[in-house]
Amino acid sequence: MFGEFLSIIFKSIKLDKSLYKDNKNFGEASIYFAGLIMILDGLAGAVAANTVIKTAVAMSGLTAILTWLVWAIFIFVIGVKLFPDKDSKIPFKKVLTAVGFAHAPGLLRFFAVTPNLMIPIIFLTQFWIFAGLIIATKQVLNLKSNLKAFGVVFLSFLIIAFLSISFVMSRMDFLPVSQLAKLERWFLYNLLRFT
Repeated sequence: MFGEFLSIIFKSIKLDKSLYKDNKNFGEASIYFAGLIMILDGLAGAVAANTVIKTAVAMSGLTAILTWLVWAIFIFVIGVKLFPDKDSKIPFKKVLTAVGFAHAPGLLRFFAVTPNLMIPIIFLTQFWIFAGLIIATKQVLNLKSNLKAFGVVFLSFLIIAFLSISFVMSRMDFLPVSQLAKLERWFLYNLLRFT
């Protein structure tokens, strides 16, 4: 069981598209593996962020689960419901699992132990996760085009970014000016985690 979990992580980090093609990776335990990857990704993000600002580690795990659900919902709605290909009739659970697997490169954030390493590692892992999401979307939704997979993921990102910015902006009237810099750091950190 643990060997299967490690295999999924390593295939995801290698951006191996066979991870998403092989139905044995979407068995009964797959949703738990994906959830565990997302929780560990959130904890890794908290460890990286704690080198610069203090973050609640437990909240990071919960935020990661919310992130997982939001990404999966948008990718499912955009890729399966709004702009499907002929073979894009797949269950939501498979998209949810694939999104979780695609976040495995975020586990490398555990290595951001100094402030000098935090920003490069977070940016590297964000682009890596984005690439993983594109590969996962193409393979799971059976899309013919890489460009369409990119479009589904990028449109999902734009919607998530817009909603995140709108949420933060709606809260800014209630904050004293001294809290704005702290809010800005928190927002940038969480925006990077939502991608």
